[in-house]
Amino acid sequence: MISFESLLTQAIQKKGGFDQLKAWLPDVKNADELRQIPDDRYLSEISRCVFRAGFSWKVIDKKWPDFETVFVGFNPFAIAHYSDDKLAELVKDKRIVRHAAKIKSVRDNAVFICDVQQSHGSYGAFIADWPCADITGLWLALKKRGSRLGGNSGPMSLRLMGKDTFILTADVQAALVNHKLVDSANPNTKRDLASAQAVFNRFQQESGYPLAHISRILALSV
Repeated sequence: MISFESLLTQAIQKKGGFDQLKAWLPDVKNADELRQIPDDRYLSEISRCVFRAGFSWKVIDKKWPDFETVFVGFNPFAIAHYSDDKLAELVKDKRIVRHAAKIKSVRDNAVFICDVQQSHGSYGAFIADWPCADITGLWLALKKRGSRLGGNSGPMSLRLMGKDTFILTADVQAALVNHKLVDSANPNTKRDLASAQAVFNRFQQESGYPLAHISRILALSV
């Protein structure tokens, strides 16, 4: 089986040196830093990932200041109490992308965050305390309890907030299969998620690198 050191060498060669590779590695926050992030910032990033799905990321990111205004800073408690009439108003608001199901998901995910606050104190604590050795378990929890957080939307929201996670992008899936690390890497099956998690856990034990860095290095190895 291919070693992580071999994959790292391939990624370094592709980027033209170790320093150049480091510039491509995502930021990872520790548990204390994740707990300190206000829950409105988590809801904002979750919502951004939901609206980005199947749409131009550049368009969503350019309009995001307007989203922040329209959703009044993404306060979870306030949005969780939005009425259906309020959601209908938002669907007509030209400052945001007027996708009814995705707009409704903001309220649904605000309710999810409020539920987590009751059990964990804050959504940030819930994310911070989840063990990275079972990060795919967190993906499945977000998919089950949240709204429209399946696929890479949930994992991407974690990555952008600094939680250490790999992401099964097309490149990472190709690397896992092409290097014969797994038989298949379908992010929609629990078996394949468990297989991918085992590979990443092994590479982390070998290298000491965060899952997010291993993920990017894998993607650069194909």
